[in-house]
Amino acid sequence: MEAALSAIDFFRQMHGHYRLAIERFQGRAMLLDALLQGAWQRFDENVAVQCEGLPELDCHKGCATCCTLRVTATAPEVFMLARFIRAVSPGLARHGISLRDQVAQANVSTCGRGESDRVVIRQRCPFIAQGACVIYQVRPLACRGLASYDRKACAQAASGKIDQIPYSEPHMRVRSLVQNALQSALRDGGLAWASYELNQSLQMALDDTGLEQRWLQGEDVLRVAQVSEVDEAEMAATFDKLKQVAS
Repeated sequence: MEAALSAIDFFRQMHGHYRLAIERFQGRAMLLDALLQGAWQRFDENVAVQCEGLPELDCHKGCATCCTLRVTATAPEVFMLARFIRAVSPGLARHGISLRDQVAQANVSTCGRGESDRVVIRQRCPFIAQGACVIYQVRPLACRGLASYDRKACAQAASGKIDQIPYSEPHMRVRSLVQNALQSALRDGGLAWASYELNQSLQMALDDTGLEQRWLQGEDVLRVAQVSEVDEAEMAATFDKLKQVAS
C-alpha cells in the first residue's frame, strides 16, 4: 500500500480494481490476465514503497531454501500457471524436461499433507532448476510474499537449528492484503474464492483443460485441493467487515 493509504483503504482500492475486472470479463478467459497482472503490479509497487529505508533482502537467484514449504494459491493463479506450463512445455521437452511430470511426482509426496508435515519431508518445489524458479514470472502471491533478510537463518531453520527467520513484514503484509482483496472480489462475483494447495490443484488443472472454463462459470472445480486452516465463514465475515469499515 502507498504510504498515504491505510491497510483498509488499500484493501478497498484493490477490491474495487478486481470487482471492475470481474464485471468486465466475467466468464471470459481474459479475466485471469486482468486480475493477476494488476495484482502482481500493485504488489511490486507497494512492497517497494513499504520497504523504503529497510535493510536489503538476502534472497537471490540460486537460493531455494524456502521452496520446500507448502504453497497455496487462488484459482486464478493456479489456472494462469497451468497456461504457462502448457505454453513452455514443447520447448522444455526438447531438453528432456517435463514440468507436468515433475508436478505429478511432487504431488505424490505432498498430497494431503499439512504445513508442518511439508516442513518435515522437505519436498522440493517441482519448479526449481539449479536453484532458480522456472515459473518466476507467474509465481503465486504466496511465493512473492515470502522474503528474508538472512539466507543463513533460512538454512538453519530448514535444518531444524532455529525457529525464527527474519522475514520481510512488508512483503507478507502486502501479499495478504492483495490476496484477500482478490478473494473477496471473487466471492462477490460468484466465483470460487478459496485457497488451494498448489501441487494438487495444479495437477488437476493440467490434467483437465476444461476446468478453467468451468471455474469461470462459477463452479468450484478445485475444492478437493482446498486448504482450510481458516474457516470460510470467518474469512467471509472479515471481508464483509473490511468493506463496511472502508465504505
